[in-house]
Amino acid sequence: MTDRLRPSRRTLIQGAAAAGLAAALPLRARAQAPALKIGVILPRSGYLAPAGQSCQRGVDIAPQVLSDLGHRVEVVSVDFESNVDLARTQAEKLIADGAQVLVGAFDSGGTSAIAQVCEQKAVPLVINVAAAPQITEQGFKYVFRNFPTSVMLVRNGLALMKEMFKATNVTPKSGIFIHANDTFGQANRQAIDRLFPTLDMPFKLTDAIAYDPRAQDLSVEVAKCKASGADFVIVTTRAGDAIRLIREMVKQRYEPKGIVSPGSPGMYDQEFYDGLGGYSDYTITNLPWPNFNAPITKRLGDAFAKRFPQNRFGVDAFNVGFTFEAMLVAADASKRAGSRDPRAIAEALRSTDIADHVMTGGTISFDAKGQNNNIGSATVQNLKKTPTVVLPREAATAKPVFPMPGWRGRQA
Repeated sequence: MTDRLRPSRRTLIQGAAAAGLAAALPLRARAQAPALKIGVILPRSGYLAPAGQSCQRGVDIAPQVLSDLGHRVEVVSVDFESNVDLARTQAEKLIADGAQVLVGAFDSGGTSAIAQVCEQKAVPLVINVAAAPQITEQGFKYVFRNFPTSVMLVRNGLALMKEMFKATNVTPKSGIFIHANDTFGQANRQAIDRLFPTLDMPFKLTDAIAYDPRAQDLSVEVAKCKASGADFVIVTTRAGDAIRLIREMVKQRYEPKGIVSPGSPGMYDQEFYDGLGGYSDYTITNLPWPNFNAPITKRLGDAFAKRFPQNRFGVDAFNVGFTFEAMLVAADASKRAGSRDPRAIAEALRSTDIADHVMTGGTISFDAKGQNNNIGSATVQNLKKTPTVVLPREAATAKPVFPMPGWRGRQA
């Protein structure tokens, strides 16, 4: 060996020291298993952007919280721009780039498109938010939904309406249903048509009015509601159209006893409060809500406060909670399977049993269709521009205000 190729004494000493250090490290530090690669698809732009961005905050804090719980994940997050066709394309790209599980997509239309791709590619999809029943009614083997269907939301939502009437000793005479005509809104319409006649509701439902959620003018729809004489309004909205709807009600001086949603987003979003000010108060959404007393919710809230001090966890908690739980479900299945193989993860997902979780309800588990049926709902009313649980009594932090005060004296 020439001097040029012979290692120096100093190099030999450094090499021996490095070898000794490696031998002293725990085995898991020397050969740590690769992280589970999760592809997340959300509508971070387009008309669903506020909700998609809220969900994204859950994605951003999830890796550290999951790490604290013993899970290693690598997250690749993409925007489908509130466009169903792009949702399909983004799913195909994430899988081609090595994602072993997909999570998403808040919107039922986009989620349906992603589900078809995942089924074709044999890669699990864990749904964070999407309620259209058909998503888990097609016999898919790789689709798992930790979120209620429209039927579940509407059934729980109508039951909570009756509980509110009983708690306040005020019952409306007639109601009208106004809803977005997207996949989710149509699913809610079908659920109400199916369930309302069977639940002995104490008021008459006079009509259902559909609208384009991208429409900038809802004056005709609100005029129809007012002309119907209905003193109770049931809505299925998103944040932007919910703002336009309330503004038009104020403009036309249409003052029903209550504006209640059986489980749609929009009226508990920060955009709703920012856009309407005092007019956002007293509207109600009946939907699943976080258990703020659960240790994992407190852990998530602490991580949220550190990462997003300018946002309110109490407002974002629905979107953040369900999105985090979808990622937790995926990581838990991979860990139990001892594998990052999508087929092995899908098999483990079928035996999911997670008791320590964020959202209200029983353990997270899936039936043969991939649906979690253990999720409950609460009545969440906007009080002082804050979503506040008012029913059921055992979970409430305030009493329901019904009928709601009129528009006069409030400020946008």
